[in-house]
Amino acid sequence: MPHQELAKLAAAVLQPGFVGTTAPDWVRRWIGEGLGGVALFARNVESPAQVAALTAQLRAERPDVIVAIDEEAGDVTRFESRHGSSRPGNLALGAIDDPELTEAVARDLGFELAHGGITLDYAPDTDVNSNPDNPVIGVRAFGAEPQLVARHSAAFVRGIQEAGVAACAKHFPGHGDTSVDSHHEVPLIDRDRAALDACELLPFRAAIEAGVKVVMTGHLLVPAYDPELPATLSRRILTDLLRTEMGFDGLIVTDGIEMQGVARKYGLAGATVRAIAAGADAICVGGGLAGEDTAIELRDAIVAAVHNGTLPAERLYDAAARVGRLAAWTTAARRGAGVTAVPRTNGNGNGVKPQPGSAVGFDAARRAVRVTAADGAVSLPITGAAHVVEFAPPRNIAVGEETPWGVSAPLDDLRPGTTSIRLTESYLAELTDPAATVLAGAGGRTLVLVVRDLHRHAWLADVITAVLARRPDAIVVEMGVPVTVLGGVHIATYGATRACGRAAAELIAGTPVPAPLAA
Repeated sequence: MPHQELAKLAAAVLQPGFVGTTAPDWVRRWIGEGLGGVALFARNVESPAQVAALTAQLRAERPDVIVAIDEEAGDVTRFESRHGSSRPGNLALGAIDDPELTEAVARDLGFELAHGGITLDYAPDTDVNSNPDNPVIGVRAFGAEPQLVARHSAAFVRGIQEAGVAACAKHFPGHGDTSVDSHHEVPLIDRDRAALDACELLPFRAAIEAGVKVVMTGHLLVPAYDPELPATLSRRILTDLLRTEMGFDGLIVTDGIEMQGVARKYGLAGATVRAIAAGADAICVGGGLAGEDTAIELRDAIVAAVHNGTLPAERLYDAAARVGRLAAWTTAARRGAGVTAVPRTNGNGNGVKPQPGSAVGFDAARRAVRVTAADGAVSLPITGAAHVVEFAPPRNIAVGEETPWGVSAPLDDLRPGTTSIRLTESYLAELTDPAATVLAGAGGRTLVLVVRDLHRHAWLADVITAVLARRPDAIVVEMGVPVTVLGGVHIATYGATRACGRAAAELIAGTPVPAPLAA
């Protein structure tokens, strides 16, 4: 096979990222030469109009190029990374348990992405968060019950694909029952096949039945199917299980190939070649690897693997063909949905500047909030200003550093004069009396303590317990998985998105938060 043809096929199976809010020359050149797709991250997003202009640049090189984004419409958001998601995220939708609402939120998201020129969304997270100590999934999952996760995964798939955007069920065969983050290590899913079928695989089957176009692999060791290779590199899992047994005929894309779950042992090039040989059709390159050098390394490794027999040429042909079929579907689906790459606004034509965000998303966040109040606890809503203390645990690497979260900003909009502070474990560890520092700014005002996954952080539980001993009237707002309930008034938002923060603030203050003007 001619080298040029092999290089084009190799480029077709890559989905690299890049730096910048306009398309670099190398990306545009590669698209013209056959690059299958690109992956957008927060570093590529400033506004819907800017994204539409960026994707128009890409599509000018080839109209059917796949443009993907890692937008979960929750704590993990790229399209709304500057402000935080105006949708509540999966766990909140699961708490409401209204599949029609989940479908509506996904459809609304899909049209927003589609009008920005996005054709593939790396969502929904289809994992069953059966381990509450999971450090990387948590609120990204619809819940801990397989049937619930299955019905909402299917609803999300239907909604987003109705807008002409391909959905992507992840992280196959299931990242929920782990205590290790695959960004750093290889998680072990130590269940037998019957248990996996009843739990982890159930939502993926539902997504496939709903017509999901893409499945993303997880860098997970699942000995019941393959005791040696993580799922991303395992033919037994990708081909024998997902393709043959489960009947999935769409595109298989890897999780970020730079993640240590596969890259540490096999290297970027080695993991890429092994993944394609195992049955993956597209390689997602995320993280900080955003230059042409990486794309060249991976393309050349694929070509060399075909030449030396490590990667059968027919497997590469098949992978590239599946990329082409997905690209064709996105083009037709966008046309069928009446989508053009022009950002939508909710302006009314009278010169009023549109307000950002999803109305259905904000409403969903309000429906998700749950309050537990002890007898004699402070009554809601409060009057007057409050003092908000937000505790920042170590960041989940999947959640962008740049994405704001919390309750203080929207509460200050409603109760002017509200003050706030954000504290970390390292800062509190240096103090003789951390509780005193937390209490210092409150005075006689209502004290609001904002936490994320209180149950996973002993240092945080200790501080909150000490503070509540002195201020039992404090309000605790849990913006993670609500396992531990402390305080006279406990508010669970089931996520830390902008929509979740607004919903909590509205409940505390008793009045709707005015939506901020677009930046």
